[in-house]
Amino acid sequence: MLDKNRIPEHAAIIMDGNGRWAKKHGVPRLAGHNAGMKSMIEVVRRANDLGMKHLTVYAFSTENWKRSTEEVSGIFKLLIKYVESELRELMENNVRIRILGDYSPLPKDARRAVDKAIRETAGNTGLQFNIALNYGGRSEILRAVQLLAKEAADGEIDPEQITEDMISERLYTGARETGCGDPELIIRTSGEERLSNFLLWQSAYSEFVFTDVLWPDFSPEEFEKCIEEYQGRDRRFGGRK
Repeated sequence: MLDKNRIPEHAAIIMDGNGRWAKKHGVPRLAGHNAGMKSMIEVVRRANDLGMKHLTVYAFSTENWKRSTEEVSGIFKLLIKYVESELRELMENNVRIRILGDYSPLPKDARRAVDKAIRETAGNTGLQFNIALNYGGRSEILRAVQLLAKEAADGEIDPEQITEDMISERLYTGARETGCGDPELIIRTSGEERLSNFLLWQSAYSEFVFTDVLWPDFSPEEFEKCIEEYQGRDRRFGGRK
């Protein structure tokens, strides 16, 4: 049974299986993404109801640009649709939206929708909903290293004194950005068991839960099952008990 006193502060989800769901149901891939968006809305609601502090979803990776123009365009249209349809509820439920990644290459209308969501939810103090958008774990680490290199070149820091914490602070999840820190739990749907360039640095001691459920079929109840599995883990962080 779910222990509501031991909900992870930060859970992250690799939302996988929209395309396979669409194929299974004989509908276009974009219909799968639309169904996946509905699942995302329900999971955000449940995370908020459970009192979770941070929820991160992998919405669009740096590699997703390789997909067809039609699919990429459709994904961004769904992003705009999400902001337009859900912003009022997000405000009512005190949810704050933050972005992990560089969303500047997105189409202008998509960027405008993202900026609106960030701006209007900025004062909210409940669940922080992080959307990984045009995000890649390796590019995130590279960006942090470049920031540190510039600071060292400017004489602001001593290269010999660089620590893991200093790298963490300069990641999108770090204190300088969203301040959500590392996820205790990472969930991946659809039966795949890999990170796919997601939160590579932050996942060093995360617990992983893999489920065969395709993302559009991933219900709030399935979400709670994953949290229950996490609660049954013995987290040792490299130590012994």
